[in-house]
Amino acid sequence: MNEVSLDVYRELQLHLDKMPVGYPATESGVELRILSHLFTPEEARIAINLNFQPEPLKTIYRRMKKSGISMEKLEQKLDVMYKKGAINVGKRKEGDVEVKYYASAPIVVGMFEYQLNRLTEDFVKDIYQYFEEAFWDKEFNKTGIPQIRSIPIEQSIEYEQSISTYDDLRVILENIGGPISLAECVCRKSKDLIGEPCKKTNLRESCFSFRTAAEMYIERGLGREISKEEALRILEKAEEDGLVIQPANSQRPRSICTCCGCCCEVLVNQKRVSEPAQLFASNYYAEVDEDLCTGCGICEERCNMDAVTLEDNISHINKARCIGCGVCVPTCTSEAISLHKKEKETIPPKNSYNTYVAIMDKKAELARAEKS
Repeated sequence: MNEVSLDVYRELQLHLDKMPVGYPATESGVELRILSHLFTPEEARIAINLNFQPEPLKTIYRRMKKSGISMEKLEQKLDVMYKKGAINVGKRKEGDVEVKYYASAPIVVGMFEYQLNRLTEDFVKDIYQYFEEAFWDKEFNKTGIPQIRSIPIEQSIEYEQSISTYDDLRVILENIGGPISLAECVCRKSKDLIGEPCKKTNLRESCFSFRTAAEMYIERGLGREISKEEALRILEKAEEDGLVIQPANSQRPRSICTCCGCCCEVLVNQKRVSEPAQLFASNYYAEVDEDLCTGCGICEERCNMDAVTLEDNISHINKARCIGCGVCVPTCTSEAISLHKKEKETIPPKNSYNTYVAIMDKKAELARAEKS
């Protein structure tokens, strides 16, 4: 990259860092290499004029008018950036006309996942380096408001237990709205690319998007439309393989991921923390009845968060590490493990927009506290 390119990518990095899910700088500058993979210098200059909230073409054009670009050319460039997975686009009916709205996309959940069909070994290595150097500690965990949440797998909840609709996978799927898109897991595909295949499952098509997010995935060629019945079958397979069910952190999620502790960037990075449970929006925890436990060790093998250890042939669960996913429950040979609801229930935001607004408000609060 020449000096001019570096300058525009740095300007874009600073702009993206002001979004609800920011994009902090690193000492190594790896974040600029990532941006150069996602944007040409001209596209980067355009992206600097986009906001977190979707805006129509006319608004963005007024902001860029002095640059000399025509509205037609701007639209063409924005549409290319969208197809490349560098920005978000939404569509709204205004009378009889369908109007496109353009917005910035966060690095996660966003630009990284949108690179599903454009992954290269170098890009994956840069992403992993960036996540480790800056993103997880400096950004993802900064506010304590996660973008995704963990919910119990279906087989782990007893019939008698009361379960809120936003923690009930079948209820979520029944009311989710269409279309439903199924895509490959970008984390497992990335690990495959660098020769570190998943140790938990052979599933690759295992990430779900819904409604406008699904339309976006299908339009970009990242996913295919499926029925609710097929979605349930795949989710049942994911539960059988011991994967964590993680919908977006809202009552009506735009997506559901099926995650493992060896590939999922969220789980891999959060379990490096000594007490990761506090970083998850989960309403459950697992508990072992020591009188029933036979010490078979299956629960320890299935746990994705290193929350289970065997001591004197008895399983023990570290509640500070347990995220209440329920993966350990259905395969317990002695039925010694059960899920329990936490006394204080975490109610997810109404929708994804409210999640990001809450993150933004918390970041502003933290910034004011730092200044005072």
